[in-house]
Amino acid sequence: MKSPSSVNLEPIDQLAEKVQSLIGLLEQTRAELERTVQDNTQLSRSVDTLSSEVDALRAQLATVEGENTQVQSLRDERDQVRTRVTEILEQLEELSL
Repeated sequence: MKSPSSVNLEPIDQLAEKVQSLIGLLEQTRAELERTVQDNTQLSRSVDTLSSEVDALRAQLATVEGENTQVQSLRDERDQVRTRVTEILEQLEELSL
C-alpha cells in the first residue's frame, strides 16, 4: 500500500487544466453563438427592410414605365397632328395660288 505522500497528483492537475481550458472554450463558443444569433436577427431585419424597399421601387418603376408609355403616345399623336397641320397648310397654299 502506498502512502498518501507518494501519490502523483500531476495527471490530476493536468486533467483539471484541460477541463478548465474546455470550459473556457465552451464559454467563448457560447458568446460567439450569441453574437451570431444577434447578427442573424439584425440581418434578417435588414433583408425585410430591403425587400420592402425593392417592392416600393418596383411599384415606382411600373408607374414610371406607364407614364413613359403615355408620354410616347402623346409625342406620336403630336407628330401626327403636326404632319396633318403641315398638309393642311400646304393645301391652303395651293388654293391661294
